[in-house]
Amino acid sequence: MADPESDRRRAYWKRTRVLALTLVGVWFVAAFVVHLAAPVFNQVRLLGFPLGFYIAAQGSLMVFVLLLAVFVVCQDRIDRDFDMDET
Repeated sequence: MADPESDRRRAYWKRTRVLALTLVGVWFVAAFVVHLAAPVFNQVRLLGFPLGFYIAAQGSLMVFVLLLAVFVVCQDRIDRDFDMDET
C-alpha cells in the first residue's frame, strides 16, 4: 500500500521538475536558437544597428529576467498547493 505522504511528495517534485524543464527549454531557445537566426534579423536595422544586435544584447537578458520571475511565481504557487510554502 502506498504512503499518501510519499505520493504527495512525488507529485510535488513532478510539478517542480516539469516547471524547471519547461523554463530551461525556453531559456535554450532564447540563448541559442534565436542567436542562430541573427543573420536573418540583421537585415533589419534599428537606430543604425542591426536588429540581431539588439535581440542578442537586450532581448535575451530580458527573457532571462522574465524567466526568473515566472519561476518564482509558479514555484510559489506549487509550494502553496502542496502546503510547503514558508508562511
